[in-house]
Amino acid sequence: MKPDHGQLLYEGKAKRVFSSGSNERVLVEFKDDATAFNAQKRAKLEGKGQINCQISASIFEVLEREGVPTHYLGLESDNWMVAQYVDVIPLEVVLRNIATGSLCRETPIPFGTELSPALLDLYYKDDALSDPLLSEARLEKLGLLSKQKLLEVETLSRKVNQVLTSFFANLDLLLVDFKLEIGLNQHNQLVLADEVSPDTCRLWDQRISDPEERILDKDRFRKDLGGVVEGYGEILKRIQGVCPKPRNYK
Repeated sequence: MKPDHGQLLYEGKAKRVFSSGSNERVLVEFKDDATAFNAQKRAKLEGKGQINCQISASIFEVLEREGVPTHYLGLESDNWMVAQYVDVIPLEVVLRNIATGSLCRETPIPFGTELSPALLDLYYKDDALSDPLLSEARLEKLGLLSKQKLLEVETLSRKVNQVLTSFFANLDLLLVDFKLEIGLNQHNQLVLADEVSPDTCRLWDQRISDPEERILDKDRFRKDLGGVVEGYGEILKRIQGVCPKPRNYK
């Protein structure tokens, strides 16, 4: 059911963000849209938004229990989330535990190489520029973060990786890599924003050896493997097997 909401504040590839009755809160709608290759490939997959919303809610609650601050406040309905209003830093923080994807295309690092400690990459979030990789010098020129805030972003991101790697391993899922968005809430606190879902994480089923069948994430859509919603649903089923039902906001 669609909740009462204010004006549309932002629409991305997979979510819409609306104002609410408070300046400190927003309503986030998870859409059924699937995109890849900077939205050059598009589709609508029925049920995807609801699954990602439920996964994200449970993951945010797992992270909060481990001391990771997030924007999440609770669920409004199956595919609507209530969140803190956050000024998102225009960065994509990518943590890589296993070499795959763009890392293997852009470097001679072989596919499947274990990266320990995890490789942390920062990208400038701008679709028109195709989200370019940032060097430390470029980041400084852009003036997006002080050195202290950058250190806090890296510390927070590595904490998320530590928690999620262990959590997913207990579900027989390998967290290959993932991207995060981080912002400042109205108390100037760094918090994890956006979502944590198969749209933003590469997750491989450790119960399956086949290199394609084990994929349960957005790569099923990128690579035309089919069964995208089914793969996402398998992740949700395993999460629901160990996590309580996500809290409602009210």
